[in-house]
Amino acid sequence: MGLSFSNLNGEHTGSSIGPSLGDIPESCVACVILHLTPPEICNLARLNRAFRGAASSDSVWERKLPSNYKDLLDLLPVERYRSLSMKGVFALLSRPIPFDDGNKEVWIDRVTGRVCMAVSAKGMAITGIEDRRYWNWIDTEESRFHVVAYLQQIWWFEVDGMVRFNLPPGIYCLSFRIHLGRFSKRLGRRVCHFEHTHGWEIKPVRLSLSTSDGQEASCEYFLADKEGEQTGRESWRDYKVGEFVVGCSEITTEVQWSMKQIDCTHSKGGICVDSVFIIPTDVKERNKRKAGVK
Repeated sequence: MGLSFSNLNGEHTGSSIGPSLGDIPESCVACVILHLTPPEICNLARLNRAFRGAASSDSVWERKLPSNYKDLLDLLPVERYRSLSMKGVFALLSRPIPFDDGNKEVWIDRVTGRVCMAVSAKGMAITGIEDRRYWNWIDTEESRFHVVAYLQQIWWFEVDGMVRFNLPPGIYCLSFRIHLGRFSKRLGRRVCHFEHTHGWEIKPVRLSLSTSDGQEASCEYFLADKEGEQTGRESWRDYKVGEFVVGCSEITTEVQWSMKQIDCTHSKGGICVDSVFIIPTDVKERNKRKAGVK
């Protein structure tokens, strides 16, 4: 009828005989674990000593790290990782690592070990950002960078950005995170204000990206319908710009992007620009399914 649960966990009773999971050599367990995700490995570590030992092996966790993990470590002080095991390095790199004066962050996905990146609005070039008649910076906990750029009104709307990084091979998706209207808290409740939101239904916003090896992508979005009603009202939305492919991590990839609406026949305003995300396509799709986004 098979082994009892206690046998499977390597726990022997006086009447039970035969092999158990506890009899499997740690090296064999490590070979099996290599095919699992980091969260699954951590769960299996609870089974018995053999699984716990294999789940802490440097050889296992180094295989779960991206090929360029040493480039990520170079962004940190040596003392933060000098004495860490590979499992500790994975845990360290799965938390955001700021660089470029804190305006950019990079981290690895906890499930796949893939490299992800975010760039703050402060790390991009925004036309008119220094003129308070047009733009303001708003401090908020709704941004991972704790600040967003808010546009009151402008004729020439343009946001540009660029990053250079040794990304591991893969397919990446680049998207803008923006919010129509201005939000605040009143008596502990989130309130949105749309008094400055206008002009986005007249002409679409054009988003584009290009890479140093000649890849390009572009698209257009109306941020409001023809009646001026905002899509995704009172919420943050990710606007996908496009995808690009990295074939070799030994060559630095340069990615440039822009979001613009420069038709000067009408003004537009009432929008918050938070950040740009560069996420592996499979990770982004998994996160969308998890969040229930269509």
